[in-house]
Amino acid sequence: MDKPVILIIEDDPLQREIYDEALSDYDLDHAGSVTEALDRIRRRPPQLIILDHILEKGERGLDYLPSFKDLLPFVPILVVSGALEVHQQIQALQGPRRAHYCIPKPLDLHQLQRTVRIALSECGEAEVVRRFEALERAKRIDADALLSRSADRLSRQNEMLALLQHSQGRPNVSALSRHFRVARRTIIRDLRELIRRGQIPPEVFPDWDGLDNDASDDPGSPPD
Repeated sequence: MDKPVILIIEDDPLQREIYDEALSDYDLDHAGSVTEALDRIRRRPPQLIILDHILEKGERGLDYLPSFKDLLPFVPILVVSGALEVHQQIQALQGPRRAHYCIPKPLDLHQLQRTVRIALSECGEAEVVRRFEALERAKRIDADALLSRSADRLSRQNEMLALLQHSQGRPNVSALSRHFRVARRTIIRDLRELIRRGQIPPEVFPDWDGLDNDASDDPGSPPD
């Protein structure tokens, strides 16, 4: 099985040696500037990017996060720096074009190795798959909830129709609201649907405006 490719964007030769020793189990690629890094990404896309914040020619690694994310939107990025304030670290870890991790210099090699293992196993493509699975679960839950509400509404309307068939005159919206434990506006909506389907005659409610005004003054009724 091929080793994961890690692109290390670091201009300090001593730091590169530290990475080479600590991450010898991986296939390491190096770049000393953002321009060089972008060229290497196009030629050989990595599974993880380790990005130093302070680079040669005054480049700031965090300024180029959007460029890296445009090229590799699902590849985790680990930012390494001894010059980032707390608010800069928080900013780097927020938003759609974010880094996944920030670790300080001088490097704790055990922390570096542990973070790299987690990033490769749980971020990147694995993270995308989990998000799609979560989205599908959410859609199913929403669909089940919608189906349940629809079934409850149909059951309530059928029971309401049976009650109306045994009553004389105009239905008492407030009484129906208490009976079904829903808001008066819900009862009005149900009655309108029954009329629209031809199950009760339209003359049952000739004054919809008056009913709407009554329904709006209903702070104590339970929701639908």
